Amino acid sequence: MSFTCGRLAILLFFFTILSFPLAANADYYNEPAELVDRGASVYKGFMSDPNMEWFQRNVDRAVGIFIVPQMLRGGFIIGGSGGRGVLLAQDGFSGKWSYPAFYSMGSVSLGFQAGADASEIILLIMTERGLKAMLSTDYKIGADVSVAAGPVGASAKAQTADILAFGRAQGIFGGVSVEGAAISPLDDWNRQYYGKPVEIFDILINQSVSNKQADPLRQLLPRPSLNNARPIGR
Repeated sequence: MSFTCGRLAILLFFFTILSFPLAANADYYNEPAELVDRGASVYKGFMSDPNMEWFQRNVDRAVGIFIVPQMLRGGFIIGGSGGRGVLLAQDGFSGKWSYPAFYSMGSVSLGFQAGADASEIILLIMTERGLKAMLSTDYKIGADVSVAAGPVGASAKAQTADILAFGRAQGIFGGVSVEGAAISPLDDWNRQYYGKPVEIFDILINQSVSNKQADPLRQLLPRPSLNNARPIGR
C-alpha cells in the first residue's frame, strides 16, 4: 500500500512540474489598465535599484521601452515561460513618448532544469532596427536583431546591441535570457484599452491614440532625447 502511495506521489509531483509552463501562460492581469499600473511600479523599482546603475544612466538613450511586470518560468526537462507587457516608443522629432501597446511574450527552451520563478523584465530598444522588429506581428527576439543581457552592477561595462534585456528575479533559475522569446501584439487588449480597433504602428509611431490612464507611466520615462534615431515611417 505504501509503495503504491509513493508511486502516486511521485507521479503527482512530476505532473505538477510538467504542467507549470501551461499555467505560466495564464493571464495574471485581468485588465490592460492593471498591467499599465504594474508596469509603472516595475519601472520605478528598476530606477531605484542600486544594481541597475547602468540602466539608470542609459535608459534615456532608448528609443523604446518594453516592460514585462511578471515573466513566469518553470519546467522539468522542458522549460516554458510566459508573460504580458507594454511597449512605449519615443518620437525622434518631439521626444514624446507614445501610449502603451500591449504584447505577449513567451518562449520554450530545452534542457535539464527544475524549478520556477517570476521575473520582472525590461527590454531597452536601443536602435531603430530593434524598434522596427518589435512592430512585426510575430517576432522572435534575436532572429533579425542583436540582443544582449543588460549590464548589471556598479562595475557594469557598456554593451552594444539593438535590444538590451534587464531582469530581476527570485527563484531557482539564475539570470535572465530572452534569446528566442516570441513576442506578439495583443490586438484584443489594444482594442479594449483604446476603445476601438487600432494598429501597433498607430500606437507607437503615429501616436494617434491615447488613454490618460497611462499618463503616470509615461511621465516616469526619460525626458525627450532628440539624439535618438529618427522614428520608423517618418
